[in-house]
Amino acid sequence: MNRIDNTGEAKLRYATPDFQIVRPGAYVRCAVTGEAIPLDLLKYWSVERQEAYVDAAASFRREIESRNSRAR
Repeated sequence: MNRIDNTGEAKLRYATPDFQIVRPGAYVRCAVTGEAIPLDLLKYWSVERQEAYVDAAASFRREIESRNSRAR
């Protein structure tokens, strides 16, 4: 039977303006909070860092962290 399991964590390749599914699944994890993000609700990610964010605040937080670590 050729059934794709879409219940676990997906692996994505983040691009602009969309993403590609590398490994099927139902969700990805926010790189900042660890919260599961259903793929149909995924709106925020970084192409440069190849990571997903649950919301704009998490995306902004990671950007600030990234800039601060580069400044050191």
